Amino acid sequence: MPELPEVEHVKRGIEPYIKNERIKKVIFSDNVIKGKKDNRETIIKGMELDSFAKLTEGYTITQVLRRSKYIVLHIERDNDQRILISHLGMAGGFFVVDDLEDIATPNYRKHWQVIFELENEKKLVYSDIRRFGEIRNVAGFESYPPFLEIAPEPFEEEALAHYLSCFDINKYANKPIKQMILDHKVIAGAGNIYACEALFRAGIRPDKIAHTLNHQEREMLFYYVREVLKEGIKYGGTSISDYRHADGKTGEMQLHLNVYKQKYCKICGHEIETKVIATRNSHFCPNCQK
Repeated sequence: MPELPEVEHVKRGIEPYIKNERIKKVIFSDNVIKGKKDNRETIIKGMELDSFAKLTEGYTITQVLRRSKYIVLHIERDNDQRILISHLGMAGGFFVVDDLEDIATPNYRKHWQVIFELENEKKLVYSDIRRFGEIRNVAGFESYPPFLEIAPEPFEEEALAHYLSCFDINKYANKPIKQMILDHKVIAGAGNIYACEALFRAGIRPDKIAHTLNHQEREMLFYYVREVLKEGIKYGGTSISDYRHADGKTGEMQLHLNVYKQKYCKICGHEIETKVIATRNSHFCPNCQK
């Protein structure tokens, strides 16, 4: 699943080509159309396809933002302002091309789901191999309450205080710390890969119960989460399976991982172990992490 660094690079990749461009037409794939007919809400969530098109076509993209793992497009037509909110799911991605054939990765080229044809003759293409992603067209963020529950961006000043305050919430007290930091109400944008890496750097086992961490451990873990997210952005994200930049290129963070999908610890040489926590496979060194 694309995490904060990957989504940040998608945002950076598409913004120069789509900002201040008018959306001329929206085209849906057969999968999206069939999904709607079968009441499966494939990709386009919360409204019918004709309504989505009507409230998107003719609108100009005024802002391109990332919030946690979401791509956010502010659009406007005749002073009517709306917001497109997109989550990339497990294997979604946006590409800006002149033609579908220009998408370099065959799987993404084959599994396009929505095309936004722009005034500049470019196509903003949403592709999704597994179709777990989503795009919503809303009048405001209050129309999609889960979005309002996301923690502050980890690089913002108030993020640490917010994160520390979550240790006082009963529902987190007896949960493994890995499960707690995966919750985007606690820390925004930290998925499985970066949570594993931050816990390794902090020397904390992923299954350690949240309330047992002392104050120093809690703060240290937050700073390492922020550090690995910054590194993820620096190295272009992690391309282990499906993730690609908007230009089709891969990231390089996978070359800098210490425990995620590694065989041996790069510090002590001990074999990396795995454990399922909150349905996610956690990778850790039992020697370096206590």
